[in-house]
Amino acid sequence: MHSISLCMIVKNEEANLERCLKSAAGYVDEMIIVDTGSTDRTKEIACRYTDRVYDFIWEDDFSTARNYSISQASNEHILVLDADEQLQSMDRDEVERLNHICPEGIGRILIVSQYTRNNYTYKQRERVSRLFSKELYQYEGRIHEQLVPLYKREAAQTVSITYDVPIVVEHLGYEGDLTARRSKTQRNIKLLKAAQEQDPEDPYLLYQLGKSFYMEEDYHSACEYFGHALYFDLDPRLEYVQDMVESYGYTLINTGQYETALQMLNIYDEFSHSADFLFLTGLILMNNGKFEEAIIELEKAAEKPCSKVDGVNGYLAFYNIGVIYECLGNNENAVRYYKKCREYRPALRKLMDMIE
Repeated sequence: MHSISLCMIVKNEEANLERCLKSAAGYVDEMIIVDTGSTDRTKEIACRYTDRVYDFIWEDDFSTARNYSISQASNEHILVLDADEQLQSMDRDEVERLNHICPEGIGRILIVSQYTRNNYTYKQRERVSRLFSKELYQYEGRIHEQLVPLYKREAAQTVSITYDVPIVVEHLGYEGDLTARRSKTQRNIKLLKAAQEQDPEDPYLLYQLGKSFYMEEDYHSACEYFGHALYFDLDPRLEYVQDMVESYGYTLINTGQYETALQMLNIYDEFSHSADFLFLTGLILMNNGKFEEAIIELEKAAEKPCSKVDGVNGYLAFYNIGVIYECLGNNENAVRYYKKCREYRPALRKLMDMIE
């Protein structure tokens, strides 16, 4: 079986690091921790779990630090985690089998992000490229770094082969109040804008800038960057494009640009395979008073077997259908859909209010 090295870059992560390393200890064969200038107990905690702890002078470049951490690994196969993540499960036998089938590919782990907004807990799932051979790949990009092939056998080879691996990681980085989130996003925005000066028309950088503003709830700025990026001819199969389309739709809703949001229907065919996009479409139609059409889209979302955001293919779709029916005065159908939400607290409150 292939040995796996966990490679991490950290700075001032004493609040998170032990939880991360403890979760990974039983799954990986080696831990490489690169510290980029901590002033807290981060290095002390790292040394409890591994003697492979290195100092690295921060250069405002995540890829340089990532690649240094990889260079220190004894094993060919690398797993990358961040300090605010916890490894929940890994099927090593299945990972080995999939790597044997696709030895030149990159494994995409499942990251589950949980966060609280307005006293309600949300859960979001996404696949991210994190398991790979250091003989074949390295990182590029100052921030939101991406894996790229070390050697391209053909000039036309620009997209790496990826496959899903049975590794599940919990991400807690979206938690915290708005002030804490802004502290992190402002650092990212500074680095992204510096990178954008070198390539002002890179749609991926524009997307990441939009996402950073989105996370700190500056929806007007997010809308500007998402809108700029979407002027380009983008491949709808790319995950970041799918996420940008959905995030852009929510920025339009959050800034009250409901009529503008209807333009999302122009790309319906490219994205309607996704429960998340169908749910968004339902909300856009709902906010424009197109209630019958909204119900149709929300029903379609509820029929999908999976979604990135927990509930959009279930209780969240049913809840919004219930709201529509209640607004239309059809209390019988409203109650029926609220009951389909089961333990979703806003739906339970609606039922209690209607009974009273």
